[in-house]
Amino acid sequence: METVIVHPKNDEQLSALKAFAKALKMDFETTKSPYNPDFVKKIKQSKKQVEDGNFITLDPNKSIWENLG
Repeated sequence: METVIVHPKNDEQLSALKAFAKALKMDFETTKSPYNPDFVKKIKQSKKQVEDGNFITLDPNKSIWENLG
């Protein structure tokens, strides 16, 4: 048999999936993310900043202070 991994985006979707699995008498398990939610939020925010072009590139041939100037 195959295993299906689903990533619900909110509590409403999670509840619906659990109800569906229970109605079909399917075994299922849930786990919480091992990551701190604040950490995940910061990572997602940083990823969006890069996608939006809001970042700087440092020249490895210059000192940190020259790069900032």
